[in-house]
Amino acid sequence: MSVSGLCQICESRPAQERCSNCGTLACAVHYEDSMGLCADCASQAQPGPGNDDVEINQL
Repeated sequence: MSVSGLCQICESRPAQERCSNCGTLACAVHYEDSMGLCADCASQAQPGPGNDDVEINQL
C-alpha cells in the first residue's frame, strides 16, 4: 500500500505504513510490522496480567 505524508504520531518522519486498526499513518519507528498496527494500537493490544483476550477493534 502506498502512503504519503508525515507520520501522524511523531509528525517528523515520512509515513510508510497505515495502521490496519485505526488508519493512522506511521513511520517505521512507530509501526509494529508483525502486528500491522501503529505504536499506539500495538501498545493497547499487548495483553497485561489477567487480560488475555483483547479485541483490537474495541480499542
